Amino acid sequence: MEYMKLGNSNLNVSRVCLGCMGFGEAQKGMHSWTLPYEESKEIIKYALDNGINFFDTAMGYQEGTSEIFLGKAIKEYAKREDVVIATKFIPRTKAEIEQNISCKEHIENCLNNSLKRLDMDYVDLYILHMWDYNTPIEEIMEGLHEVIQKKKVRYIGISNCYGWQIAKANEIAKAKGWEQFVSVQGHYNLIFREEEREMVPYCMEENIALTPYSALASGRLSKHPGEESKRLKEDTYAKGKYDASYDDDIAIIKRVEELADKKGVSMTEISLAWLLTKVTSPVVGATKKHHIDGAINSMKVNLTDEEIKYLEKLYKPHSLVGVMAKKRSI
Repeated sequence: MEYMKLGNSNLNVSRVCLGCMGFGEAQKGMHSWTLPYEESKEIIKYALDNGINFFDTAMGYQEGTSEIFLGKAIKEYAKREDVVIATKFIPRTKAEIEQNISCKEHIENCLNNSLKRLDMDYVDLYILHMWDYNTPIEEIMEGLHEVIQKKKVRYIGISNCYGWQIAKANEIAKAKGWEQFVSVQGHYNLIFREEEREMVPYCMEENIALTPYSALASGRLSKHPGEESKRLKEDTYAKGKYDASYDDDIAIIKRVEELADKKGVSMTEISLAWLLTKVTSPVVGATKKHHIDGAINSMKVNLTDEEIKYLEKLYKPHSLVGVMAKKRSI
C-alpha cells in the first residue's frame, strides 16, 4: 500500500479510501443492495489487512447504520489511532430552521450523533456533505472551528460544491483564523470529468486533497458492457446520474475494456490507475473482497501518456447530476 498526506493536513492516508456506503441495514435508507454487519465487517477487515487505513462514511448512509457498522468493525479489528475516519453531515433541514436551531447547534448535534454511532471520541475528517444554500458560510466555518477546538474533529472537508464555493469558504476561514477545508470529495471519474474545469486546478494550486466519490461510476467502469450486478440493477440513484449519458460513456468504457485486455488486468485496475494520476485517494466502494483487490492492484498499473490520452480523448461535456444538479434551497 502507498500513502500520502491528505492535502494541508498531518493525516497519512492510503492511496485508496474504502467507501462505506455499501454497508448498512438494507431496509433503511435509499439503497437496497447494502451488506449486513457480518458481511460488512469482513470487507472492512480485509481492507485493513491489505493496508487501507482511510474509511469514509456519512450520517445519511442507511440512516446511520453504515457508521454503526464501521465503528463496530474498527473497534474489533484495529487501533483507533491507526486509522483515518471520515464522516459527513448534511445542512440543516427546513424543520430545524423553522425551530430556530442554529447552524452551530446543528453541526454539534450531527457530530455528537455520528460519534455515538461510530463509538468514537473524534473523527479525523468531518465533511460538509453538500453546500448549504440556506446558511451563511461564515456560520458553518465558525461552527466547524468550534468542534475542532473541542477536539471532536481533527480536520474538515467538503463534498458536492463548486470551485468558487470552497475558495470563498477557505478565504473567510483564513481571514478569521479558523481552520480551512483540506479536502474535496466530488463526483469524478473517467466518464464524469466536470471537476477538471475549475475544482481540480484550484485544489492543485492550494494543495487541497481530491478524494472523489463514484470512482468507478457505480460499477460502470469496472464491468464489461452488458455485464450485470445487483447494484447496477437496483441503484436507481446511480441510474439517474449515468443513464442519460450512456451513449457517450459507452465508447470510453469500451476503451477501458480494450486497454484492460491488452495489459492483462481488470477494468477496475485501468479505471482507477487513471484516476490515481489525478487525485490523492479515490473513495472506492466494496461489497466483495475482489473489489478491494482490484483497487489495490490499480496502484501497480502504469499508464503511459499515450494510454492516458487514449482513455480521455472521447470524453464529452456532461450536465451536472445528483446533488450538484440544482441548488438545494428551502
